[in-house]
Amino acid sequence: MRLFKQLEFIFRETDSLTSRLHRPPLPQGEGWGEGTSKRFRRSRDADLESKARNLLRELGAAKLAREIRVEWNPRLKTAAGRADFRQKLISLNPLLRDVRAGLAFNREEIDRTLRHELAHLLAQFRVGRRRIAPHGPKWREACRDLGIADEARCHNLPFASKSFPPRFVYVCPNCRQEFLRVRRTRRAIACLACCRKHNGGNFDPRFRLKLVDRVVPNAMR
Repeated sequence: MRLFKQLEFIFRETDSLTSRLHRPPLPQGEGWGEGTSKRFRRSRDADLESKARNLLRELGAAKLAREIRVEWNPRLKTAAGRADFRQKLISLNPLLRDVRAGLAFNREEIDRTLRHELAHLLAQFRVGRRRIAPHGPKWREACRDLGIADEARCHNLPFASKSFPPRFVYVCPNCRQEFLRVRRTRRAIACLACCRKHNGGNFDPRFRLKLVDRVVPNAMR
């Protein structure tokens, strides 16, 4: 069985996280509200936004460039970054610039993570409303255009992670491969192997994972 662990590409319509992000952009350095805990306060990064806009304009994505936002989000723990196409938002893990994490001022890693997440947005922008695999051919193409042709799906940065036992079992209706999840997914997720084999790596509802069990048996834990 497989337990998903990857940089997240958000393409959801009902997720509670997305609903929390439906707020107007804030000036650089400000949080999301007066009552927001400093521990979880997000901050815009004007320099990285400018870099992202320039990269997008060079690739003919001027409309996306006008809307893009880049933030540092302390809620990210194990992911280096995250891209939300609906919000045109890239969130980066503050540990990328944290002295205590041993990665302070690692401009190369920050730049690469920015381009990785930007590739998600660029790939979706190019295909419009059509669903695509998060790390499929369109994302690979966008990575090449952004100068990170050899980019991996997952990072290997030394971020501390908490381990939670999986509680849900999903299965591919085609190949019967089972997947374990810690949380119940609220978005459509398909079997990547079957999408690659039968649909060129693009999302195919025929291979959408189905929930088969709410509690993983003791033997699986």
